[in-house]
Amino acid sequence: MAKPNYQYEKRSKELAKKKKKEEKLRRKQENASRPVELDEYGNPIEPAPDQGEAVEPQA
Repeated sequence: MAKPNYQYEKRSKELAKKKKKEEKLRRKQENASRPVELDEYGNPIEPAPDQGEAVEPQA
């Protein structure tokens, strides 16, 4: 029976962590570069998700 390769598993986990961290940082920087819109009370308004592909239901 073959022995498990723990170093491979550890390295895979480290790479996945690093990739996730970089992705999170990239999203954070992307959001920071957008202008923030405020409502009448001074609260930030969340942008609506893109709905370019939305299809109206036909009745």
